Amino acid sequence: MDSAVSALLIIVSSVLAVFLIILSIALIYLIRVLKRAEEVASSVESAATAVKRGVTAAPFIRIISKIVSRKK
Repeated sequence: MDSAVSALLIIVSSVLAVFLIILSIALIYLIRVLKRAEEVASSVESAATAVKRGVTAAPFIRIISKIVSRKK
């Protein structure tokens, strides 16, 4: 009976160790992906701000271009 319990203990410990190693690796990759997603979100936000500025300036640019084209 002792050998069966020892074998079961070794198997369970090995599976747990492998699971912990895989979990650690997965967490490292998840952290990297989240950091990259944060960088992408930041760049998208800055691009959206630039587009917003361009859109707000577009009517003024149209008015100026119409005035310039009429004077030509």
